[in-house]
Amino acid sequence: MDNRRLILLLVFSFSLIMLWDAWQKQSQPKLAAGGTATTVGAVASNSAVPVPNVSAVGSAAVTAAVPVAVVAPGVASTRIRTDLYVADISAQGGDIIRLELVGHPDTEDKSKNFVLFDNGGQHIYLAQSGVIGDGMPNHKTEWKLAPGDLSLKDGEKQLEVRLEAAAASGGKVAKTYVFHRGSYQIDVRHEGAAAGAHAYYQITRDGKPAEVQGSSMMMGVTTFTGPAVFTDAEKYQKVEFADILKGKAKFAQKADSGWVAMVQHYFVAAWLPSGTTPREFYMRKVGEDLYSAGVILPVAADGKSSVSLYAGPQEQDKLEKVAPGLDLVVDYGWLTVIAAPLFWVLGAIHKLTGNWGWAIIGLTLLLKLAFFPLSAASYKSMAKMRVLTPKLVKLKEAYGDDKQRLNQEMMALYKKEKVNPLGGCLPVLVQIPVFIALYWVLLGTVEMRNAPWLGWIHDLSVKDPFYVLPLIMGATMFIQTKLNPTPPDPIQAKVMLFMPIMFTGMFLFFPAGLVLYWTVNNILSIAQQWQITRLVEAGEKK
Repeated sequence: MDNRRLILLLVFSFSLIMLWDAWQKQSQPKLAAGGTATTVGAVASNSAVPVPNVSAVGSAAVTAAVPVAVVAPGVASTRIRTDLYVADISAQGGDIIRLELVGHPDTEDKSKNFVLFDNGGQHIYLAQSGVIGDGMPNHKTEWKLAPGDLSLKDGEKQLEVRLEAAAASGGKVAKTYVFHRGSYQIDVRHEGAAAGAHAYYQITRDGKPAEVQGSSMMMGVTTFTGPAVFTDAEKYQKVEFADILKGKAKFAQKADSGWVAMVQHYFVAAWLPSGTTPREFYMRKVGEDLYSAGVILPVAADGKSSVSLYAGPQEQDKLEKVAPGLDLVVDYGWLTVIAAPLFWVLGAIHKLTGNWGWAIIGLTLLLKLAFFPLSAASYKSMAKMRVLTPKLVKLKEAYGDDKQRLNQEMMALYKKEKVNPLGGCLPVLVQIPVFIALYWVLLGTVEMRNAPWLGWIHDLSVKDPFYVLPLIMGATMFIQTKLNPTPPDPIQAKVMLFMPIMFTGMFLFFPAGLVLYWTVNNILSIAQQWQITRLVEAGEKK
């Protein structure tokens, strides 16, 4: 029976080791600009992969007509500044080739803005659009830019940026970006397209994750990077870059609702067509480690087409208001059923406290209350086991050479004293899924990114810079070990004493928010266990 308890602890320890390994790889710095990032010059211009026919919009020929290209170096661009963005719009294609998110610091250099769209610095990541049709301008066309840099001025609610390109018919097609104050949605309009033409809106990105992550983790502890499609009928569908490469990508290809997105850790870019216009979704490889995912829409009879582009953080309470299903891009892994409610409760507490650290402490208290009856029964069982330890030691001395007889005598003693030897394992079993789910919440929610608690804890999603919380956690775990019954087997007893040291070593590199949860949970458990043990031992002495 003692061996089973030890096995459970070892399983939990192994889970922690896997999470620690994942966190180590997740926390590694991103590739330098001179690393293995795909370069613009390496992109082939003739590598289009046709997409299956979608009768609701057009033919395969229409889909395949979307050109393949990225922006060449040295092309002129206009810089746009708003309260949320610093954006560069290129003359080639009239596309957004760089997008900084004001207010979201860079992962490595906190003095800089986080760069989402990028034209070859760390990544290739572009928002492209154009018109399909004879002589219609697309993202390979030279567009006329507005002169100089443009800024959203104080008091203005929106900024319009208009570009024009010549059509083969002699007319002009205009592309207009509308940036809104306080919004991560950018309206993109095309005007002047020919009758029967189609407009396409796509996101082109390299296949590397935004941050270096391990790929051989037990339980899949990595955040998803890649395209996704959502429709009312088929719901949310993620697609791996590898499946696009192999031609095995499965997603809804025709619908009269839904959106297409490019998802990465903490952030997302998505084209969001409105209404019930028939649309065709496509994904394809367009170069060496370069992929495009987009949507094709028929141009209205007046030659106009309009789509909203969301490009920003995965803030769940806002995403679900932007478009149906958009909040699903937040990646909780296989424990979504637990992680999603945990984050909802965290968010509710955060609204009251205004601090994510105190919200984690509040969540810990609520979880402790929820499992109070279970943990109380477990600690009572452990307290009784502690009282029985001297008797178990005597049994081991008497029958140590006869394992079968020893087990029979131990079971008889447990039955006589009405003790469940596995009762103390229940708190460990209950906490394993909660612990891992909270890890996912801290790993995958942008709300935790750069979220401070107090004092030296400036970011709950990364490790404690001075290792104070892990050391406190280790001390609380040692106290818990001393409150637990000592295993009769000396080897097991030594392993139990070694556990706090091993756990402390792993927790040194875990997110501070996760260590905070575990430390508070330990402190509450110590108080509960000490009180129950005191009462049980006092009752035995009467």
